[in-house]
Amino acid sequence: MKLFTKTLLGLALLTSAHIAHAEHVVVVSSKSSVANLSKDQIADIFLGNSKEFPGGGQALPLLVGSGAVRTEFFEKVLGKNEAQAKAIWSRLVFSGKGSAPREVGDSAEILKLISSNPNCIGIMEKSAVNASVKVVYTSP
Repeated sequence: MKLFTKTLLGLALLTSAHIAHAEHVVVVSSKSSVANLSKDQIADIFLGNSKEFPGGGQALPLLVGSGAVRTEFFEKVLGKNEAQAKAIWSRLVFSGKGSAPREVGDSAEILKLISSNPNCIGIMEKSAVNASVKVVYTSP
């Protein structure tokens, strides 16, 4: 019985570790002239420090509504937790200097929006990427 319990516990830990580490990427439309972006450039776009892509063109950031992809993006790329990012966006909105990224339901919706607009940039699960978008940053 102890062996069975330990085995179940081990499987549960492995599964939760896999779920907690959802690989995410930052993508733009396959029609966009942007080829790649640094972590700092992406953070500037998503935190409202820059409203344009390097080389020009408006950048319209999109965020997945919830989940591990979003949480990891905040921590690993923005260097913030969600509450800190929301506080920054609230200040931008209140001051009239910017807006928060648009929240999108899931990776399928991100694909749809980004593929039809070369100004959009978003985060999504790496496994959902298709030819309609191109990866400009992969999180470590």
